[in-house]
Amino acid sequence: MRDVAALVRAELTKILTLRAVRLITGVILALHVLVQAQNVKAETEAVSRITADGMIERFPGVVRPAQETLVEYLATSSFQLCLFLPFVAAVIAGQEFRAGQLGTSLLAVPRRGLLIGAKTLATGGFLLSVAAVIAAISTAFMYATIKDWNPGLLVSSDAWTAQAKFLAHAVLSGLITFAVTLIARSTLAGVLVTVVLTALTMSQVLAVLAPALDALVPLSAGRNLILVPEEGLRLSAGPGHAMVVLVVWPLLTTVAAAIFLSRRDAR
Repeated sequence: MRDVAALVRAELTKILTLRAVRLITGVILALHVLVQAQNVKAETEAVSRITADGMIERFPGVVRPAQETLVEYLATSSFQLCLFLPFVAAVIAGQEFRAGQLGTSLLAVPRRGLLIGAKTLATGGFLLSVAAVIAAISTAFMYATIKDWNPGLLVSSDAWTAQAKFLAHAVLSGLITFAVTLIARSTLAGVLVTVVLTALTMSQVLAVLAPALDALVPLSAGRNLILVPEEGLRLSAGPGHAMVVLVVWPLLTTVAAAIFLSRRDAR
């Protein structure tokens, strides 16, 4: 167990030394701050117009319970930026195939299954830390928005649950790209697969033609996990189904990555 922990720490240290990872992470966090800052005024005005019966109109003609709406907004404001986290995972995985670094790693850890497990845990830990910072930024801006109405909302059980759902999606979706990149041995391939899967959700093609298939797409599962169905918003599955999808995808792709790595050379 100590050997595994030491290996995970070593892999995490390797991740933290990657300049590209630090750069992309910094850009994501800076972009999140910029987007949140631009929305503060409009969201604060919407909160100031919350009715006596607790209803809010964030969008023209759409009136919903304020607490439910703001908790959902807390998670979705982070969810929008976590779309970029898989690209970080692709860079982390792709660096192993540059300049024969994978071969060097295998000299230190000949057991390839153990190496993949340690890399996956380290990558998951890094993605979790970045996602937690994104969630903290969202919380800070939300506080600025609702501090004169109900700041206690941010520490309510609903808020914690919403944040947990976001963190789960952020980590699990990133690990899918990480594993796919290991299988393909290419950062570009991992990015392209992620873009294709994202496009399937964003285009809404499957949601219209085959909702059951749409529910199996990782980004759609994240949406189904975090959003609350309402009039005008139909989800392709419930949160339980979404969580199963988000767990199965990285599990299967990681196992596949371990199998592929065990049957190939270390170049």
